Amino acid sequence: MSFREDVALVKRTAVERGYTAPVLVDRKGDVTGVGWGVFGPPTAYLIDRKGRLVARMVGARDWSTPAVKGLLLEVLKEPAN
Repeated sequence: MSFREDVALVKRTAVERGYTAPVLVDRKGDVTGVGWGVFGPPTAYLIDRKGRLVARMVGARDWSTPAVKGLLLEVLKEPAN
């Protein structure tokens, strides 16, 4: 998700970094701010295979901790269907 960024910059960055997931560009902040409660980066969302919101994290995180790895592995265990 890009928060009030230039569309061309976001597209270029996504290509350069090899992103494969869709990137939301929210020029006005209507979707991110009103819909998701994001008013400044970094905010991360953990979505399960069924598209359900599992967790919302505001602020920087250390994604290499055992607790985070355990949470991610639990979410990945669930089948998509």
